Amino acid sequence: MSIDLKLIDELKKRADVSYEDAKEALEKNNGDLVEALIYLEKQNKVKTEPENGFISSVKKIIKKGNRIKFIIKKEESTILSIPLTAGIVITVFAPYVTVIGIILAIFTGHKIRFQSAKGEDMKVNETVDKVTNIVDKVKTNLTSE
Repeated sequence: MSIDLKLIDELKKRADVSYEDAKEALEKNNGDLVEALIYLEKQNKVKTEPENGFISSVKKIIKKGNRIKFIIKKEESTILSIPLTAGIVITVFAPYVTVIGIILAIFTGHKIRFQSAKGEDMKVNETVDKVTNIVDKVKTNLTSE
């Protein structure tokens, strides 16, 4: 049986298989596209369509951001604990309020932490601690003059 090239191209595109696999599947199934797809699925040759690269990346970033907590503490009391993704959304919609809030938190002796889902401190906390220490030194210099 002669198989039309358009049919082979269609099967190749739908199943993401080689021309050889598409031709073989169509020949074994008398040119029936649906039966050829089923045949390729049974042989585990059909490759699933990957998600759109950009959307998939955004989903991964959001999931990762939801596992990381942004925490503001005063001594042992937790003042704020939200997913990092929520913090980013708030920053996008109210950047001035967020920046002023963080500056005030640092100047009033609050600790800002980022914590993983497992409760572990993250590397970024080292940078936050350095900034907090610099602010504390500036605060001390301003109050001692």
